[in-house]
Amino acid sequence: MTMFRSALLSIALSGLAVVAARAEPLQLDLPEDATISASDSNPATDYSLLTGPWTSAAPASARALEGTRIDTAWRLRGNQQTTLQIMAPLRSQIENAGYTVLYDCATEACGGFDFRYQLDLLPEPGMHVDLGDFLYLAARKGPEYLALTVSRSSNSGFVNLTTLSAGVVDAARPDNPLQITTTKGTGQESRPIGTLLQTEGHGVLDGLDFASGADELKPGSYNSLAALADYLASAPEASIALVGHTDMEGALAGNIDLSKRRAEAVRQRLISDYGIAPERIVAEGAGWLAPITTNLTEEGRRTNRRVEAVLTSTSLE
Repeated sequence: MTMFRSALLSIALSGLAVVAARAEPLQLDLPEDATISASDSNPATDYSLLTGPWTSAAPASARALEGTRIDTAWRLRGNQQTTLQIMAPLRSQIENAGYTVLYDCATEACGGFDFRYQLDLLPEPGMHVDLGDFLYLAARKGPEYLALTVSRSSNSGFVNLTTLSAGVVDAARPDNPLQITTTKGTGQESRPIGTLLQTEGHGVLDGLDFASGADELKPGSYNSLAALADYLASAPEASIALVGHTDMEGALAGNIDLSKRRAEAVRQRLISDYGIAPERIVAEGAGWLAPITTNLTEEGRRTNRRVEAVLTSTSLE
């Protein structure tokens, strides 16, 4: 029995033409216990390829790309290799295939939590990221770009590969012109929070009422919190991060602090009013780093002031 088995990914290797022929697929050898846990593709989309660390002074630098995107996640069930042991042969394969590494980092050197939540990954449970143990690599070969993220749960390894053929639109989808999505998350409010967590990995908690510039959640009942508590009760293995967000007014450091305190206020309400175990919820703040709409209007700024729930684990043993 061979140590590795082959997983095939189709990557378009055309130039910057809008429609181009496909080249031979890239072959990545993954450990034989690897199974595809999630996948997605988009024939015409935008993507921010992270090419530097997140710091307290600024978000991670990124290269804005447009083209055909393919995402695949694998779970290495029962695999006891470290993240570095999983990443090393994959990096070698990427370099041997002619790609140049643009940036690579590990956990804290990447920027920790903040860097991880700038990453656009397939959601839980398909791709799990331990916030204290992950590796990231970005690479390029001509108009082809890729981002590789490796992490672990207590008993499994996880790999997420995103490839993007810059400037290429899938000829099989001529009705889907190249476009940039500027309102990611729009329309989430029409779906239950549990559904959002399961299908997208995150969801906005609607209707939360904070006084302007304050971190205290006003008294009262909130349907979004009740729905989140119901989901957590129905999924006892799940845990979440509550991530606060602000508009663009004020300095980043102050907004990160305020957004985290607001997330903590929501966490405390879930614990005190709904009996959710404290260890199942963490609170973090992103400040104004992740807007979902424009900050140029009052309505947009109001929309960007929010708390989101992010699924951080399910049953991963």
